[in-house]
Amino acid sequence: MAETHVLFVEDDDVIREATQLALERDGFVVTAMPDGLSGLDAFRADRPDIALLDVMVPGLDGVSLCRRIRDESTVPVIMLSARADSIDVVLGLEAGADDYVTKPFDGAVLVARIRAVLRRFGHAGGPAGEQGGPGESDAHGVLAFGDLEIDTEGMEVRRAGLPVALTPTEMRLLLEFSAAPGTVLSRDKLLERVWDYGWGGDTRVVDVHVQRLRTKIGQNRIDTVRGFGYKLKP
Repeated sequence: MAETHVLFVEDDDVIREATQLALERDGFVVTAMPDGLSGLDAFRADRPDIALLDVMVPGLDGVSLCRRIRDESTVPVIMLSARADSIDVVLGLEAGADDYVTKPFDGAVLVARIRAVLRRFGHAGGPAGEQGGPGESDAHGVLAFGDLEIDTEGMEVRRAGLPVALTPTEMRLLLEFSAAPGTVLSRDKLLERVWDYGWGGDTRVVDVHVQRLRTKIGQNRIDTVRGFGYKLKP
């Protein structure tokens, strides 16, 4: 089995070295960089399987680096933030990050979060793709919702005939909605199904990803049901 290559960008020498050692003990190959510009160079040179980006790094901050990576790739990105209530968390998610971890973090928790992200990226279809969904579907697994078409086998999405580029996390989120159009899905349920959280996580992750998904498939395609969650319009 191929080793997983992690790009880790962190300016604190102690945290960078300790985290690199912890990840390597768990079998990851780690490229550790102290600033955003060297991190971007390493990303382009090595094409890692996942990127861990601290928000506050010199040269090119973590949010800007995430945005640059997302312009070039759908590789999973986890942001590292010193404050759980920081606006940087939301900014990172809006820039295209798939998840975040708050510092200080336990090494085992970070490894578990990395593996959860990699699992859903390796199986973008997931449970929703297997369910098929009750939408208007043809023999080839294509669901249609107005001008939105979702190919659940080819993992492709089109809007008004034009391809829509989704990250694997956004695709999994859309598949969950399309498997049960008109049904309200709570934020906790989406965290469990899409982010593989077996415990209560930060619902801002869901909210930001739903907003990102809306900008791509249409703002009116997903309804907010206040106090409950979200649903896809049939």
